[in-house]
Amino acid sequence: MKHPLKIFVVEDDLFYGELLKRHLSLNPDNEVHLFKAGKECLDKLYLKPDVISLDYGLPDMAGDKVMKKIKEDYPELPVIIVSGQEDIKTAVKLLRDGAYDYFVKDTDTKDRLWNTVNNIRRHKDLSIELDELKDEIKQKYAFRNIIKGSSPALQKVFSLMEKAIHTSITVSISGETGTGKELVAKAIHYNSSRAKKPFIPINVSAIPNELIESELFGYEKGAFTGANTRKIGKFEIAEGGTLFLDEIAEMDANMQTKLLRVIQEKELTRVGGHEVIKTDVRLIVATHRNLAEEVQKGNFRQDLYYRLLGLPITLPPLRQRGLDVILLAKYFANHYCKENGLEKKTFTKAARDKLMGYTYPGNVRELAAIVELAAVMSDGKYIDEQHISFNSAGVPSDILSEETTLADYNIKIIRYFLEKYNNNVVLTAEKLGVGKSTLYRLLKNKKDV
Repeated sequence: MKHPLKIFVVEDDLFYGELLKRHLSLNPDNEVHLFKAGKECLDKLYLKPDVISLDYGLPDMAGDKVMKKIKEDYPELPVIIVSGQEDIKTAVKLLRDGAYDYFVKDTDTKDRLWNTVNNIRRHKDLSIELDELKDEIKQKYAFRNIIKGSSPALQKVFSLMEKAIHTSITVSISGETGTGKELVAKAIHYNSSRAKKPFIPINVSAIPNELIESELFGYEKGAFTGANTRKIGKFEIAEGGTLFLDEIAEMDANMQTKLLRVIQEKELTRVGGHEVIKTDVRLIVATHRNLAEEVQKGNFRQDLYYRLLGLPITLPPLRQRGLDVILLAKYFANHYCKENGLEKKTFTKAARDKLMGYTYPGNVRELAAIVELAAVMSDGKYIDEQHISFNSAGVPSDILSEETTLADYNIKIIRYFLEKYNNNVVLTAEKLGVGKSTLYRLLKNKKDV
């Protein structure tokens, strides 16, 4: 058992009470206290028991009166009523008034009490684990834990995020590719009142236009060829939580109209269905485009634009964040070295100056890739300027524009050079400034390369 359990046994029959106490104490994680009267129990509630076994027929107070007083101060405390008489009406009333369970004293009582206490223990363990997990998530997504930096531009973003977490207002995040729009969306969700509910991200640009409706709203069985079962859409999955629509500007006009209706009416109908389903979902949208300009060009509905604008947050490009570049570079280097069992590496002044002199078209994502490669190329504990490469080998710039993971970003670069040099691993490794073994390690488990 993961956590100790404090149990109060309230029983005026001392022999029977000792029997229950000894039986429950067979589990060394149980801390059992025995009381012979209701008032004794009430006077010791400051000890904060986890569960109370309460005799209904006590000499000083009726069991229902004792339970009522317990529930006044500790409404969530489980109280198990143990009675010497079988009275269905009394049992039903006690259960309605908040009793966790009701037993009639017989030869099986101690075993039933044991099983019920173990159920309470399991529930407590799960609750504690859930609370610990929530704390971990909250710490993980604390603004300054996931978005590194202290520049004035970033402090303004933090201020707007603080405002966003206290309401369910729609949030629209704009910024260049690689600035961390999804991280901001997650941080807002996991610090808001909706944190216990799902955070569901969906990249609009990654889904074909003909499939986006069924992806968002779901579909019924038989709605179209291949719809063999009902599918629940992202809106329903995100119920009570947050739906993050990334690259919202890529949504076609027909789908914009349908999304607008769902937002206005707060209800949807699955594709091929007739049932109207109410929705309670917070929307956070993001785009690397200027939505206002897209409206002027006729590419985006103006009424939907105003519905989605909500609280606008603009993420600054890395080139406008000053010394945040160095702070982030140190963070990425430490993280990469720790993850790969390398000794901690320090940037020389020349390396820091070189990092500060670049514009980072791929923003934070590009910096992470640059630092990872520099850590690989550095043989000692220092990262110097010669270890830092800025797209110098002719990597196509469109690679930086894709929303992808750092690992996949590296694989795309390697794939590009392998194709360029006819799958010559030695030459590719030489051009990238890494050893063959390093290149093979980066390619591990990437069979498509």
